[in-house]
Amino acid sequence: MRSPRPRLIAGLLLAPLLSGCFSSSGDDSSSDSSGSGGRLSVALAFPPAENYSPYGQDAFALSRLGVAEGLTRLDANGTAVPALAESWSSEQGGRSWLFTLRDAKFQDGTDVTANAVAAALTHASEADPAPAAISDVKLTAQAVGDDRVKVATATADPVLPLRLTNPSLAVFSPKAYGKDGKANPVGTATGPFELTKITGDTSATLDRFDDYWGGRAQASGIDARFVSDGTARANAMRTGDVDIAESIPVAQVASLNKATVHKVNTARNTSLYLNTQKGVFKDAGLRAAAREAIDTSAVAKGVFEGYAEPAQGLYGPALTWASGKRTEPTGRAEAASPKGKSITIATYNDRPELPETAQVLQQQLQKAGFTVKLEVRAYARLESDLLAKKFDASVVSRNMMLDTGDPVTVLASDYTCDGSYNLSFLCDKDVDRLVTAAGTESDPGRRQDAAMKAEAAILGTDAVIPLVHLKVVTGIGTSVEGALLDPYERAFVGTGTRR
Repeated sequence: MRSPRPRLIAGLLLAPLLSGCFSSSGDDSSSDSSGSGGRLSVALAFPPAENYSPYGQDAFALSRLGVAEGLTRLDANGTAVPALAESWSSEQGGRSWLFTLRDAKFQDGTDVTANAVAAALTHASEADPAPAAISDVKLTAQAVGDDRVKVATATADPVLPLRLTNPSLAVFSPKAYGKDGKANPVGTATGPFELTKITGDTSATLDRFDDYWGGRAQASGIDARFVSDGTARANAMRTGDVDIAESIPVAQVASLNKATVHKVNTARNTSLYLNTQKGVFKDAGLRAAAREAIDTSAVAKGVFEGYAEPAQGLYGPALTWASGKRTEPTGRAEAASPKGKSITIATYNDRPELPETAQVLQQQLQKAGFTVKLEVRAYARLESDLLAKKFDASVVSRNMMLDTGDPVTVLASDYTCDGSYNLSFLCDKDVDRLVTAAGTESDPGRRQDAAMKAEAAILGTDAVIPLVHLKVVTGIGTSVEGALLDPYERAFVGTGTRR
């Protein structure tokens, strides 16, 4: 038996970062926990690339399908709120945090204990490569009694509760972890839906987990298909083959019943990342030439047809605090003449707008004097080469708040010398200094101010050219209620999703 637990005052929760609140396709009330609904059929855009490893991008599929969860989760305002932990407090000036666990069970029937949670977080911290949310911190976890876990970092981390919302830090039962350090999520997580069958990278079967701490889900299960072709997802939605389809291409929206089309502003950008360490764009003057050649409004109107806005920076209009804090980039180089220099731009077709965007950029850059080739693949076949500096530039869609919900940690992962997802391979002392300084701020307003100073320095290098801020379109059948429209793109179905 667990001992009675004292209530702890929740530690630092950052001020709201996103406007509005989580929206759903209908009544998402979970007060009716009878679980009488039928199975849901859903189409997801990105096939698992790492055999459902929780330590990479596959973790977001596990989160979106309601399979896995961590100690905390993000609410629509960008605040860390309770999940497996019911409360927490900071200690040692923010170097450690004490999390009190709620009564919960793993899907294999065992109890969620402090030892199990500490072991799960330790496995995540030892993963190679480390999950993006903790790539720049040294995280340790230890059990304190049966129902509390102390999570510590080498230096004070004011946003640790936000980091722990990342799906890659989900908690699995001890049975999930093999001797090779890998984690098997089948039947070992804690969410409302249990992963019961995997068919390669094409489909997965999930059944309702009746002992979920948050109440029984109203759908009896989920049949998930991974359909990278956007037109195929739209067709499946139009013909009723699926109940919910994510990321409907804007070119397909007009073909759908208007009642099934749902859009939401997100913190997602499409940007052109320029390789600053190898090839043509090692020259800052040629990066400046690329920036001056690009007309972002043509991308927003011609490719996204009103479902995007020309980019103002790294933080878009969904982050309402950003516009009033933005400062002009400084230190930009003067544009040099391309003189026919050849570049290769890579992108992926899992998001159909990206190849179209690359084609528009190809035309604009060629007009400016570059010779441009395009390389288009599925993301799963492209990522390793992107990170290996194989291309001069890449067109990539990135949710700036996806990893932690914090405006600073994404800068550390994407634009610093040691960043784990630095597609521009930027290594600039001023940028690193400003990002490091921003990371020490615990006051939300000052942290945002510091993030915007770092943004100006990053944009001043022309390592990245933000193109558009996106709205995401989800197809939801008219008989479906409670599907989640999440600006952070971590939630998709919940206990109240049903038909």
